[in-house]
Amino acid sequence: MPTSLHGANSDPVAAASGASIRAFLNVREAADYLGMSPHTLYVWRHRRQGPPSFRMGVRGRVMYRLVTLDAWVRMQEQSDSRSNPELSPIEVGAQRRVLSATSP
Repeated sequence: MPTSLHGANSDPVAAASGASIRAFLNVREAADYLGMSPHTLYVWRHRRQGPPSFRMGVRGRVMYRLVTLDAWVRMQEQSDSRSNPELSPIEVGAQRRVLSATSP
C-alpha cells in the first residue's frame, strides 16, 4: 500500500502539481496570496486593520492563517455594494424623507 503525504480528501489539482498546502503563511506569502505588497500588510497590522494575524515562534514571526485570509476576503466582498446587491442603493429604491416638526 503506497504512503502519501496527502490525505484522501486532499485537492487532486494541488496534489498533481506538487504544491504543498500550508495552513499558515508569513507576511510575504500572505501578500502574494492577496496580491498586495508586504508593506501594506505591515501597515495594516500596525493600524489594527486588514486580515487578522499573530506572532508565532521564538522570534515572533508575523503569520496569517490561510482560512482566515479567505474569510477576510469574503467579508470584504460582502461589504462592497458593487459585489452585494443587498447593499446597493439602486436596489433599495427611493426612500421618503420624514420632516420633523420643530416648535419655535
